Amino acid sequence: MDLSDYLARIGYVGSVAPTYSCLAAIHRAHAFSIPYENLDIILGRGVDFDLERIQTKLVSNPRGGWCYETHILLEWALREIGFDVLTVTGGIYRDRRGDEMLGNHTALLVRLDQVYLADLGLGDGIRDPIPLVEGTYDQGSLSFRLESLPDGYWRFHNHPLARPTNFDFLEAPADWTLLGRQNHFQQTDSSSALSANFVCQIMKPESVTCLTGRMLRIKTASGTTKSLILEEEFEDVLFRIFGIYDTELRSIWPKVAARHEQLFGQQTADQIDYTDF
Repeated sequence: MDLSDYLARIGYVGSVAPTYSCLAAIHRAHAFSIPYENLDIILGRGVDFDLERIQTKLVSNPRGGWCYETHILLEWALREIGFDVLTVTGGIYRDRRGDEMLGNHTALLVRLDQVYLADLGLGDGIRDPIPLVEGTYDQGSLSFRLESLPDGYWRFHNHPLARPTNFDFLEAPADWTLLGRQNHFQQTDSSSALSANFVCQIMKPESVTCLTGRMLRIKTASGTTKSLILEEEFEDVLFRIFGIYDTELRSIWPKVAARHEQLFGQQTADQIDYTDF
């Protein structure tokens, strides 16, 4: 895979150099071009950490991926440019359930004039990298916060409308053994939300469009619009809004519809009070 293929995939046409302006522009371009999605998990294909497979899937096909995949790809691209990048182990909702959550997320730390947090693996998070410094960071109408914890961890607080709402991480090299165990668990365990629910999200500067099962939502600071998609709309919505196409897409509709019926029955979109990813 050539770096130019990745840059073309995300629509980046600026200068390529290890500077903050380049980092921020690539981070934004990636955020608005490559969706967060778990189609392969729902299809039972299995998702690993192999860079060549990830490049083929996210760049050549093109598809989206979840945090492990998108950060492996982004780290590779940034290193190709000359950035000093470190993948770190994250724990979404460690504040609620403790260290058992460590490894269910990754993030990137990029060292320039100072260290910056880059994260495109939440589906809805920072649009621009932020300094690894305690404080609040406003990006348009969205507000994010970094907190230094007494135990040495950092806690990232997402903007108020986003899910997940937070994750913890250490400024230390990722534990790939732990990440591998979590990668397997998230794909195969019946208690994993990502093995039970089809999820697809794509960010825009101040909004996010989410397809969770049949529920299509566009979330902004001024409100959320909701609708339920039908079987005949499924493939078109995924291609038109998220840029996703796969020859086996139609095969997962019975699972999507059954899961929706299990959770929400015959409720209309307006009656469903769903606030998660």
